[in-house]
Amino acid sequence: MRLFGPLYDLTLRWSKHPKAPWYLSGMSFAESSFFPIPPDVMLMPMSLAQPNKALCFAWLTTIFSTLGGLLGYLIGMLLLESVWPFIVSAGYEHHYHQIVEFFDLYGVWIVFVAGFSPLPYKMFTISAGATGMALIPFLLASLVGRGARFFLVAWLMKWGGQRYEPLIRRWVEWLGWAFVVLVIMYIVLR
Repeated sequence: MRLFGPLYDLTLRWSKHPKAPWYLSGMSFAESSFFPIPPDVMLMPMSLAQPNKALCFAWLTTIFSTLGGLLGYLIGMLLLESVWPFIVSAGYEHHYHQIVEFFDLYGVWIVFVAGFSPLPYKMFTISAGATGMALIPFLLASLVGRGARFFLVAWLMKWGGQRYEPLIRRWVEWLGWAFVVLVIMYIVLR
């Protein structure tokens, strides 16, 4: 069953849409505070489709992700009690408490690590606000961590994307189904 090949082609077409940078900005903002899908899923095909704009896309993603992180911080600072039922229903209660322990151990450095890694960054932004982490260090760690990640993704797509695009196309079905299996395993084993 070919599912991911057509989705890959559709994503590449969408990435050339004149409003794609707006969608990327909106997704980057939302993902840092409440949206589950990382902006990499738009940044990668946009950088692949328009490599001359890849670094511009990385800037947009970084800036709006950091601004979304500020919203997450404010949610944690002002509305944690209101959003707590959502955190519990999503199964993130344990993760929240673990993140708070990480803040005690590593301070603002954990925000940098979370910003760069595939960890659920929104939990770190909300937790930072809830624990009263200093705002300026939080924003700087977010900007540097998120920027490092998104510029790396954009640069890799700009540098090798066109060269590896036939390889990506050939293996997209296998990669897509492997990702589905990993998500199912994560859900089952969690």
